[in-house]
Amino acid sequence: MSHVHRWRAFALLAVSFFMTIVDLAIVNVALPTIGQKLQFSEANLQWVVTAYGLTFGGFLLLGGRAADLLGRRRVLMIGLAVFTVASLGCGLATTDSFLIAMRGVQGLGAAIILPAALSIVMEMFEEGAERNKALGIWGGIGASGATVGLVAGGLLTRYIGWESIFYLNVPIGAAAFLLAPRVVPESKLETARRRYDPFGAITVTGGLLLLVYAFSEAPQVGWGAARTVSELAISAALLLAFVVIETRVEAPLMPLSIFRLKTLAGANAAGLLLGGSFFAFIFVGTLYMQQVLGYSALRTGLTWLATSLTSVAFAGLSQALVTRGALKLVLALGMTLIGGGLLWTTQAPVHGHFWSDLAGPFVITGIGTAFAFIPISIAGLAGVAEHEAGLASGLLNTSQQLGGAMGVAIASTVAASHFKTLSHAGIAQPAALTGGFQWAFWVCGAIALLAVPVTLLLVRQAEPAEVVEAATLPARAA
Repeated sequence: MSHVHRWRAFALLAVSFFMTIVDLAIVNVALPTIGQKLQFSEANLQWVVTAYGLTFGGFLLLGGRAADLLGRRRVLMIGLAVFTVASLGCGLATTDSFLIAMRGVQGLGAAIILPAALSIVMEMFEEGAERNKALGIWGGIGASGATVGLVAGGLLTRYIGWESIFYLNVPIGAAAFLLAPRVVPESKLETARRRYDPFGAITVTGGLLLLVYAFSEAPQVGWGAARTVSELAISAALLLAFVVIETRVEAPLMPLSIFRLKTLAGANAAGLLLGGSFFAFIFVGTLYMQQVLGYSALRTGLTWLATSLTSVAFAGLSQALVTRGALKLVLALGMTLIGGGLLWTTQAPVHGHFWSDLAGPFVITGIGTAFAFIPISIAGLAGVAEHEAGLASGLLNTSQQLGGAMGVAIASTVAASHFKTLSHAGIAQPAALTGGFQWAFWVCGAIALLAVPVTLLLVRQAEPAEVVEAATLPARAA
């Protein structure tokens, strides 16, 4: 395959990836309008966001393995079809229940698209400088996608209507579906007999779905409520059963030997903490600007440009440093900057202003995301054999999405708890809200900084050849 064809295919895959990441955040600033137009109850409105994240995070591992076994381009096209049709359904929704259902189907489509697309990228580019360049661009897209979604959501909701945030996906998804057979190469695990792991698929998907659901609902239901405790217990039992199954079946969905690659394990641990800190920061920061500072949806979205544009500006430098062998140091620096930016935001006052109180933290955090998302994207696939590319990419994105769900839930609980404490003490509502958000920023910053020692301990500049061989031998023998 020629250099030109590979990069043409990469462009289509990158657009598909960007579309799914943007949709994680694009509805956030449109929620008040959606709630008013479709007469959502306060309890159900959050499900416009949660339904997408639930199926997205829950099905990523299964989507990644399906791509390896059934053909990555084929699975990519299935995902594009599901995502595009569901986007159309969201835009046409006239009831709250139908919109929530379509958002869940959208998340399923995204979970199919993402690991298939990333594993095709890994297959097209050999490990080294050229793959690092491609994955550097990929990581930059991941770093900026959520904030671009906030900006686009604000603009489209204000000037066209909330339905347009979903209709936008339809022509893009349809074009990608039609172009994929022409420009994207097919690849899959070549073996005489395909063997599947249905019990592993059921337990891990069920466990992840229930875990994300429990964390998403806990701030409203209560962490100590019987419902939350039982959901977490059942989720833990399912995931433990999955681990036991994977050690005993002939063709496991996720060969546990893949974790012998310490860099892969470190990238997933760092990805979990990155999602837990950065996605929660976007959630809390958006609430602070709208509920305390009184920003409109459009102004909130435009404010996040400080983060996304800075991330894009520094993506090239991040990729260049990683290519020169500084992956571990770049990742540690990125998480340090994110943590520092989030802790700086704890000083945001009740009568804050963008330039004096938010611009600095947002820019620092933007630089940090460029230096974190890109090396995590590269490290999470370092040393991975071709037949496990879909699995590794699904695992990496599962870590980030699971971290995001956990981080948002924890930050929401901290903010709400401290707000109630201050309100009961007689503090005025704006000041009480600010105090709650400040505590949430402290938690987000601490989660980000926890990734620094994890990175330094687990991520290696290069995996020893014998470790890579040991990690991939079982699948080769199959």
